[in-house]
Amino acid sequence: MARFRVALVGSDVGDIPEHLPKKLEATGVELSVSDCWTKEDLVRHAADADVVWICGGRPIFQAENLKVLKKCGALVRSGTGTDNVDSKAATELGILVVNTPYAIADTVADHAVALLFSLVRLVTRHDRAVHRGEWDSMAALPHRRFRGATLGLIAFGRIPRDMVQKLSGFHMSFVAHDPYAPAEAMASLGVRSLPLDEVLRTSDYVSLHCPLTEKTGGMIGEREFRLMQPHSVLVNTARGKVVDQKALIRALQEGWIAGAALDVLQEEPPEPDNPLLAMENVIITPHSGGHADTWPEEFCGASVDAIIDLAQGRYPRSVVNANVKPRWDKLSPPRQG
Repeated sequence: MARFRVALVGSDVGDIPEHLPKKLEATGVELSVSDCWTKEDLVRHAADADVVWICGGRPIFQAENLKVLKKCGALVRSGTGTDNVDSKAATELGILVVNTPYAIADTVADHAVALLFSLVRLVTRHDRAVHRGEWDSMAALPHRRFRGATLGLIAFGRIPRDMVQKLSGFHMSFVAHDPYAPAEAMASLGVRSLPLDEVLRTSDYVSLHCPLTEKTGGMIGEREFRLMQPHSVLVNTARGKVVDQKALIRALQEGWIAGAALDVLQEEPPEPDNPLLAMENVIITPHSGGHADTWPEEFCGASVDAIIDLAQGRYPRSVVNANVKPRWDKLSPPRQG
């Protein structure tokens, strides 16, 4: 009987924890590892794989490249984002697109909260001033107290839900826009469901959590920034291309909004002359929101669990293209959670 073969096509975490390949081996899964950057790499390494594991941002999963994966029944993308995968083409080919958003939701929520607090309390601005030899506590005042403020969430998946729970003791109000999340689910956590424009108009802080898709690319542009209040701030831990960067720069320069904290950018890393780098009211971190001391274990471990589910004929916890007719004909019905 042929073994179930998984091809790991590159890892942004370096070597995956050594016990995880052993866990796969114990369940009859054969893992091979090779850093793939081209179609030719995929042909050489993954053409006969049952599952292709993407532990990072390899930009090689366009429609033409997917066609070389003749046996592949699933692409497993560690983490949340699947914008480097042509999900429409995968669906047409009967390939499941699997992600693991639950693996890093808690740490990304931590990071979003940290960015928000640092921005609103001007932590980084005062820190830089002190390091320049300036000691002036009144040089700039925090944007707004958290008590009584409104946090607006764009999308209401695991990360924003975690944010609400973490911030619940700060006596804030929460509103959210997500056309796919039931208003009842939001209400159960004390969050009001509102149209996007109302979230932008009424929020003191706006935090972005939507995936990058054809619909969400550039969804926060000039029109949206003009809806926000002059004292409002933007936090983005989703994807840089959800925001129109030129519009963001103008909004910050002309005072449409008060500041931005960004873990993701339209171009990563940014060019040295990117105006955002020179702005005192901008905080930028290097797409590090999901990182923690437990990150490699959780990031890779969730993918290994998804692979074992697939190898044993089960749907994994999270399938992005839920409408797919699987290439494999022996998968149990999707499970909840």
